[in-house]
Amino acid sequence: MEIRRFGIGHRRPEGPPGSTGVSSAIIESGPHATIAELAFVRGATVKPHANRNATWVLVIEGGGFVRAGDAQSRVAAGEAVLFEPGEVHAMWTELSEMRAIVVDIGTADAGVVAALLGSGIAGADAAAPDPSTKADGSLVVDTAPAYDPSEGEPV
Repeated sequence: MEIRRFGIGHRRPEGPPGSTGVSSAIIESGPHATIAELAFVRGATVKPHANRNATWVLVIEGGGFVRAGDAQSRVAAGEAVLFEPGEVHAMWTELSEMRAIVVDIGTADAGVVAALLGSGIAGADAAAPDPSTKADGSLVVDTAPAYDPSEGEPV
């Protein structure tokens, strides 16, 4: 198991190139995906740009706005936005703050991700799994130590 920290105290003050009022923390960056946290202050912007990979933006706190091409929408915590490879897109806040997890998926893995999510990512070859298919797996014995309430909450 590996634990990566992000959030307050772990962000760098600058966000993606061309952004203002956005701080970020890279959680993972590898050949298959980049995962990052973005924190928008009020009035923050990520200017229009395009990525060569499919990009998911998962809003986890607050809300703001997204634009792809001529389409614009308000987004809030609990919503996820998919930007297709090469699609020009932007994000911003006005009167609220927003936190999002951004997952930039390598194009070589688009078919695998589409199969897992059934998302219809452009260029994906694999079919979505049949939800009626029985999963093959089993439970394991929990070996984690019992929680001791006197230890308090994790910091």
